[in-house]
This record gives sequence, C-alpha cells and structure tokens, in this order.
Amino acid sequence: MGRFHNDMKVLVTDPIADAGLERLRDAGHDVVEAYEIEGDALLDAVADANGLIVRSGTEVTREVFEHAPDLQIVGRAGIGVDNIDIDAATDHGVIVANAPEGNVRAAAEHTVAMMFATARSIPQAHARLTDGEWAKGDFLGTELNGKTLGIVGLGRVGQEVAKRLGSVGLDLVAYDPYIGEDRANQLGAELVDLDDCLDAADFVTVHVPLTDETHHLIGEDELAQIEGGYLVNVARGGVVDEDALADAVDDGVLKGAALDVFEDEPLPADSPLLDAEDIITTPHLGASTEAAQEHVATTTADQVVAALANQPVLNALNAPSVDETAYERIEPYIELAETAGKVAAQLFGERIDRIEVTYAGDIADEDLDLVTASAQKGVFEPLEWNVNAVNAPRVAEERGIDVTESKTHTTEDFQSLLTVTVGVDDRELSVSGTLFTGDEPRIVSIDGYRVDAIPHGTMLVARNRDEPGVIGLIGTVLGESDINIAGMFNARETIGGEALTVYNLDNPVPEDVRDDLVADDRIISVQEIDLNGD
Repeated sequence: MGRFHNDMKVLVTDPIADAGLERLRDAGHDVVEAYEIEGDALLDAVADANGLIVRSGTEVTREVFEHAPDLQIVGRAGIGVDNIDIDAATDHGVIVANAPEGNVRAAAEHTVAMMFATARSIPQAHARLTDGEWAKGDFLGTELNGKTLGIVGLGRVGQEVAKRLGSVGLDLVAYDPYIGEDRANQLGAELVDLDDCLDAADFVTVHVPLTDETHHLIGEDELAQIEGGYLVNVARGGVVDEDALADAVDDGVLKGAALDVFEDEPLPADSPLLDAEDIITTPHLGASTEAAQEHVATTTADQVVAALANQPVLNALNAPSVDETAYERIEPYIELAETAGKVAAQLFGERIDRIEVTYAGDIADEDLDLVTASAQKGVFEPLEWNVNAVNAPRVAEERGIDVTESKTHTTEDFQSLLTVTVGVDDRELSVSGTLFTGDEPRIVSIDGYRVDAIPHGTMLVARNRDEPGVIGLIGTVLGESDINIAGMFNARETIGGEALTVYNLDNPVPEDVRDDLVADDRIISVQEIDLNGD
C-alpha cells in the first residue's frame, strides 16, 4: 500500500531531543532512528527517505543525494553545515535547513559563566580545595562592576552577551565592521575599531565565525593590548592564537582566560593551554544545555514538517521562494544582483548601514524579493560566513542594516536596469547592471561612471587622473607580471579630470603589483574585485 501524503519517512541518523521526534510523529510521519550508520548502510537507509535529520556526525555527501530520489529536505539540528554537500543538495532539488538560533542563549550564558569563572578563579580554587588546601589568601579576584567589556563580533550571540553583561555594571565597547551604529547603541555598546576595543577592554569576549580573515584574529600583539585583563572565547577555535595566549597568561600579560573552543578538538593532551594555571578550559559545552538541544530539535523538526507539506522553510540555506513560472523570468537577474552587490561592497570597502536595490524598466513588473535577497547575499558574501539568498535578509536585520527596494518603469538607455547601492552616513556607492541579448550580464555603471564590463573572474578597478600614458602604464605593469587583460573600459568625468578604468583579467593581481601601480602619482586607487568566476 502506498504512503499517504502526510505519512512520509524521516530518517534520523544522529541523536536529537525527544521533543523533535515527537513533532515529526505528531505530523503523521514515520520516524526511523538509525544512529552511527555510514557507508552502504546509510545509502540503504536513505533510499526511500523523504526527510533526513542529522547533527555533525553524519556526512551527507553527493553520493547520499544520488541514492535518495525521494529526499526533499535535510535538516541540520544545529548551525554548522560543513558535513552537508549543499551544492549536491541543490543539484538534486533538496532543501538544506539548519537551526541557527537554537544555541544562541546557551552560548551567551556559557560566555557569562566563563567570564565570572575566570574573574574569580572558581575552578582553580575548587581544585585546590578538593586537594585539601584552604587557599583563601592565594586568590584575589576581579569585580566586573565598573570595568569595560570588549565584544569582538556583535552578531546573535554577541548581542545576547551584551544584554546580559551590560546589566551587571560593565561598560560595553564592540568591534564589528558589519553592524550598524544604531543597533550597537540600542544594546548600550559603543562601536569602535579593533585596536580601540582591545585597548579599552578589561575583559574581551570573542563572537566571530572562523574565516580566513578571523583566523588568529587575536594573536600576540592583540593580547598585549588587553594587558592586565581577561579573554573569553566560546565562539570558534582558531580565532585566538592558542600558543600566544598560553604565553601571555604564563608571562602575566593577561590575568586569565577561559576557552570553550579550540583549533583542534578534542584538545590535544600536550596543548600549552592545559599547563597554564590561569586558563580555564571546557570541552565545547556552549550549546550543551537541555533547552538548547530541545530548541534545536524542535526547530529542525518543524522545518522538515513544513518542507514535506510544501510550506515555506524558515532557515532554508539553498531554497528559492518564488513562483515557478516567475522564476524563469527573474533567474538571470538573481546572478546579476549578487554580482553587483559583490562589486559594490568590495569597492566601498568599509562598514555599511544601508543597501538599496533599484529596478527600472520591464523587470520592475516582477516579484523581486529573491533578487533583492541575492543582492544582499552579494554584499554580505565577502563579509559573512554561510550567507545565501534565503538567509541574507535575516543577516541584514540582525546587523541593523536598512534594506530598501524601489521600482520605476522608466529607464533611459536599457530595457531593464538593476542598481545596487551601499552606503554609510553620507557616503555611498552604486553599481548598475543589465542583461544584453541572450541574457548576457553586464556592469554598465560604477559610482556614477558609465562602463561596459563583463562581470567575470577578476576585475581590476582603477581610479586615476585623466592624463595621457596612464592606461599604457597600467597595461605595461600588468604585462610585466604576466597578467593578461581580457578586456577593459575607460570612463571619465571631464577631460583632464578623474577617470575610472575597469579591467577584466585572466589572473588575480598580487599585492606588490597593486602597490607598484598606486606608487604612480597619477593613479589614485586600484581595487581588485574577485567574482569567483561568476
């Protein structure tokens, strides 16, 4: 007998809280728990599954999707999706959804606990007492009241920490280049650069994702700026240089530190962190509360139930929410919007507090929420971890960034024109794009200059004085470095004024080559835009 529409198989391959399993059963689904299976056993189990729920223990590879023709959704009970091949999921039309907020409160509370524990040497004093030593005179703690807390990363967890620790008498300063000042002010935090944040702080807590930019963000020099203070990391291992931290605490540069996350987990027995008496360590407990695990389980289950009922999925990482017939018409603009956003963000090169997406011409008749979201994705992609067209609007809201969409049916030169503007205070920069015949994307305006640039691979944007020989110089310097120019377009404000030149290149431009170019007085700036082959 065939399955009814609401009687579908949901395979759960990593343990989740019972509350999540109950949600699935209450919706009429057949829940199959098969923990610690892998290889052929996993492929057999998923062969007739309609939904799959995992944590970090199951590798959901392309092969898994190839063996699961009925699979509609993979739910990750947690935030990280490194173990799921999202590209393969998309190729097979499978939604991937996570539970990004389930452990926010738990991580924030663990941060607060670690802050007090290191300030008052609680674990160290406990260990001495259980060894039979009444070491009352050996521990002189630090009060948080009246001190300054530096929050590095004011995302979801950082904001929750700010709310909690702001109420115990700490002054708050925060470093986050991608959040608006208004949002920081609402939380009672002063937004400053990283150096000022570390210099001012008696206590520093880290809440940033681990990316190439944030790896060892807090190293020897940064630790020296926190001299006499404390460091807490309940975010991601690798953001803090562990060897440098051990040295800083051993040498008395820092009074103490508390870490819940490490570059290698489990933490190796020979880690220098374990030899430093004033460093507190816990084994990645940030999300380990009953409430967090239950919230993650029910959030994930609800999304699986929604997907199997063909309802919108709240935390989908790869699912467009647009009518199928309209999708064909707007699909080329999705990539164009993302590209324009990437170019605008990389050229602007500073914190933004607003994004405006403007549509002119025929395209203005369409439902463009997904295109606007894709523009946001493009803006955030160089700055954020794991942002896509579905979760980008939420990221904007959390970061206090205003996003506006406007439409006009009139356009002078193009059938349809899309413009992405990014800005902060009274500064802004716009990038416009259109589609030529055959849906060929083109960038047609950058910061008010009319250009004609193919958005592909590596683009070099040079601002220079409009004088003879400048373009020749740029061509010569690039040629001497074996960088081939695939195409170029020069635009100028006035004869002899400032000009903007866009080069499409076959290779990236090394930093020393860019330095050679700006060394020439006639060249004002040179910026490389990486479009990753888009």
